Amino acid sequence: MSGGPYGIEDTVPTLGPGMTLVLLVLTPIFWSLPVALVMAELAGAMPDEGGYVTWTRRAFGPRWAFMVGWWSWIDSFVDVAVYPALFVEYLRFWRPEMTSGERWLLVVVFIVALTGLNLLGVRPTGHVTVVLAVLALLPVAALTVAALAVPRTVPWEPLAPTGQGLEALGLGLAVLMWNYSGWDTPTTVLGETHAPERAFRVASFLTLPVLAAAYLLPMGASLATGVLEWDKWTTGSLPVVAEAVGGHWLGHAVAAGAVVSTAGLFSSLLLTNSRLPYVLARDGLMPSGLAAVHPRFGTPWAAILVSAALYAAFAVFSFKELIVLNVWLYSLSLLVELAAFVWLRLRERSQQD
Repeated sequence: MSGGPYGIEDTVPTLGPGMTLVLLVLTPIFWSLPVALVMAELAGAMPDEGGYVTWTRRAFGPRWAFMVGWWSWIDSFVDVAVYPALFVEYLRFWRPEMTSGERWLLVVVFIVALTGLNLLGVRPTGHVTVVLAVLALLPVAALTVAALAVPRTVPWEPLAPTGQGLEALGLGLAVLMWNYSGWDTPTTVLGETHAPERAFRVASFLTLPVLAAAYLLPMGASLATGVLEWDKWTTGSLPVVAEAVGGHWLGHAVAAGAVVSTAGLFSSLLLTNSRLPYVLARDGLMPSGLAAVHPRFGTPWAAILVSAALYAAFAVFSFKELIVLNVWLYSLSLLVELAAFVWLRLRERSQQD
């Protein structure tokens, strides 16, 4: 779901410090919570491999199941490619003069290494991802404590930039919605999960408050330090603030946490999104080759490799270019998933009556 507040920095100059903090509180309530509740209910009722693709098939038939799976997979080309892009942006903390050739080489190494991990299966990928999540959040916690010790300004002023246009507002909202989205994504591996009916529900309800705190507290504390003017914030600003308030060690730790965060998120999203072409191919809705399963590890290796190659191709774009397109594509498939939930609710209830 999340690897910490890395990537939120771009919202500060576009939305303003005050509006960024306000939306960090409101977005999980009005955007994340309803979707999380829907997915938890469906996961408990139908804990099947493919998740929302399977649920859409039951509600609307194979055509719409294919559409929602296809749209989601296309969306993942953009969504998952964000993380190699963020990976190299945070590496600029140590090498600001990075060339385009070096950037592409680092992206390829990043994707190849994490694709190899995914080929080993759900369990090793999950274990590594949990470790990476802890390593990503520890520096954020240290930054929050260090920043709270040296407050110099009111973090929510100004509320919004003077003369803010709709384009800037749209970019800021897209970044925040992206950070609070993805509650449907883990459902695609329910068939490979132990006790999915309970595990998914508990994980969702624990994640939402932790996620909101992991965004709001470090961002508010960092803005309150005043060490970086709010209109100078951009992707990679958190390590700069950390270095200013906690010294070189904290700056390096937060930058390393960001790099680790992108690795964990890419790995987990490659895991969940690669199941989309696998499930569709298994049901005869995509080329059968994508349904190939590794004889030793039991992983859909063909779907994983094809997905990883496409993510590498899209990683040439910048974070800002990818994020807006991602939110639009994600919202399209999410509307169908929510419609399937409503239809199943009405139909199943009427059949019981």
